[in-house]
Amino acid sequence: MTLSPATGPLLYEGKAKRVYATDRDDVVAVEYKDDATAFNALKKARLLGKGAMNCRISALLFEHLEGLGVPTHYLGLHGDHWMMVRPVKVVPVEVVVRNLAAGSLCSQMPIAAGTPLAPPLIDLYYKDDALGDPLLSEARLERLGVVTTDQLQAIRTLALRVNEGLRGLFGQVGLQLVDFKIELGFTAAAELVLADEISPDTCRLWDLGVSDAQERILDKDRFRQDLGGVVEAYGEVLKRVQGVCPEPRVYR
Repeated sequence: MTLSPATGPLLYEGKAKRVYATDRDDVVAVEYKDDATAFNALKKARLLGKGAMNCRISALLFEHLEGLGVPTHYLGLHGDHWMMVRPVKVVPVEVVVRNLAAGSLCSQMPIAAGTPLAPPLIDLYYKDDALGDPLLSEARLERLGVVTTDQLQAIRTLALRVNEGLRGLFGQVGLQLVDFKIELGFTAAAELVLADEISPDTCRLWDLGVSDAQERILDKDRFRQDLGGVVEAYGEVLKRVQGVCPEPRVYR
């Protein structure tokens, strides 16, 4: 059993992770929980093994993207559920990149599910649970003043680089990256980096070898739609990704 790397207080607890201080100011410890939530936490469950799988999937994907020149907060793994990362000031804007129409987009626009989106559509949402994470227009972003014009351009550029890197990897293992959401943050040196996680919790992934609209789902939509087999689907994603990626590094 791996001991917790946390040596300080709990800094933040979200729906799927806890963040703790360590004995270094430039390193924090992230614990991936087995909790599953949907619809702004109105639906909840505990899925044994989910946290460890998401932690490892995220580590593999962070390292893959780093190899492509994408800056991240990731430093290394510390056991099954723990990841060590650089602390960042999180940008309060959730970035969603859509390659195919799915989910909320199809309920908000007259567009059929599965419609290819070229170029990819980037949607920005204000991170505020009390407001329901509303979709932001550029005018609303300007009104909020949470990012500058230059920072917004950098966010979009980085999001598209992440998309290109993930689509290439997932396509290699027979998975279609429908859409995904990411969080970004600024380090102490003011560098914009990819943060949070990249996993079936945050990506829509369809099995390219399956035609059935429900059976092809290998992501959190299995939980949202009560399809069952959530842990098994996450395990399939992990198996495929680790089959083409080197072992993730261990934080020392």
